[in-house]
Amino acid sequence: MTKNKRVAFFISDGTGITAGSLGGLLAHFPETEFEQIRIPYTNNSAKVEDAQKRIANAKLLSGVRPVVIMTIGDSELRNELKQVDAYYVDLFESFLSPLGKEISEMPLTRPGVSHSITGSNYGNRMEAINFALGHDDGMTHSGLNQAQVILVGVSRSGKTPTSIYLAMQFGIKAANYPLIPEDFERGTLPPILDGYLDKIFGLTIKPERLHSLRSERRPESHYASLANCREEIGLAEALMNTMGIPSADSTSRSVEELSAIIIQNMKN
Repeated sequence: MTKNKRVAFFISDGTGITAGSLGGLLAHFPETEFEQIRIPYTNNSAKVEDAQKRIANAKLLSGVRPVVIMTIGDSELRNELKQVDAYYVDLFESFLSPLGKEISEMPLTRPGVSHSITGSNYGNRMEAINFALGHDDGMTHSGLNQAQVILVGVSRSGKTPTSIYLAMQFGIKAANYPLIPEDFERGTLPPILDGYLDKIFGLTIKPERLHSLRSERRPESHYASLANCREEIGLAEALMNTMGIPSADSTSRSVEELSAIIIQNMKN
């Protein structure tokens, strides 16, 4: 079935991280294929005018008005941008202003408020990011006892991006270890993980998807072959089941979804 096609702009007066996070709304419309265009630092009239031209051009080329997800604090710039025809999802107009009225407080509108580096959580997140980078793919065993969660799975099953996301967004110290043929031969986890079973969470993936990912790195190799992917995944899943390790399939899940599952498991 041919999908509908729409252009979606993410326009912000800052980095665009918050606008980008609102882009998760688009996933609720699987029959529409969105061409996503990000325009950060739209913080003056000249940049607004540039954004307007791109929106108008997108409508001209596609024949339908674009979707614009925007986080611009300055009300004059917001109103100026909206002079061009598009469907607007405005963080301030749709969410923050009504909430401010309800709690009788004016919301802050300067760029970067959602990701301010002030506050106690910033230091925790930076420390967690350094930890995740230092403990990626079993790089080091030092300080492993500090890990709040340890992800295991075959190579290219999504362990690294999930570890980094947990650190960046939640300040969670996540280590990750690959499951390799030697582990399957022993029928147990890497010895260094002994004593940490209560912190371990497994990631698995469909063989076809793993084959595609590995082929990008090492095409035409035994490592990337579909037969080897099927064998490794089968052995990894059997090992996780035997040891009672909770797991999630990363095939069609985003790092946000996987992180939510992992955090929920940590609370149980």
